[in-house]
Amino acid sequence: MTVEGTQRGSSWREYTDQGLSKVLAAALAAFVEKGYDGASIREIASRAGLSVPGLYHHYPSKQALLVGLTNAVMRELLDRSHAAVAEAGPTPGERFDAVIESLLRFHMYRREQAFVASRETRSMESESRKAYVALRDEQQEMLDDIVREGAAAGLFRTPFPEDASRAVVTMCVAVSTWYREDGPLSPDELVERYLAIARSTVGASD
Repeated sequence: MTVEGTQRGSSWREYTDQGLSKVLAAALAAFVEKGYDGASIREIASRAGLSVPGLYHHYPSKQALLVGLTNAVMRELLDRSHAAVAEAGPTPGERFDAVIESLLRFHMYRREQAFVASRETRSMESESRKAYVALRDEQQEMLDDIVREGAAAGLFRTPFPEDASRAVVTMCVAVSTWYREDGPLSPDELVERYLAIARSTVGASD
């Protein structure tokens, strides 16, 4: 089914303001511009219109800001992916398309959040990194299960289901590093093109 043929009322396809608190929104802007190491608590507080003690009332450290932001990013992505699968048809191909479209739209419309979460995993303390990676693995496993099921049923011809699934997710995540709203492809056109590439990667039957 083409993107044009899908239902446009689906909430997981709709992107408005993420609803970040003013503190997390300020941290996001600072991390995008200067990176985690380059952004100071004082600067984040200023962007949020708070004093440093006022910021600490909400988050006790810069690390807590990073954890709060990256958790919000992953929770939203997982919620949207689960909603996409719930709305999809029962076949592995339909569920595969739904997850891929969700990943692509998220990494277009939440590209700054996704970019910071991906880049700054290295800046997380050990326990926080483990918790974040567990959420990221949950997203990956969602697609892995679908691709394995499709391969077992002969609907996906790839001899390497897990590798193909990882390759497709990596492609979708990378969209956040280069997509621009004023670029040559509209969101629907990009989804259509990358769905074709993703289906080819797993060897989806027509």
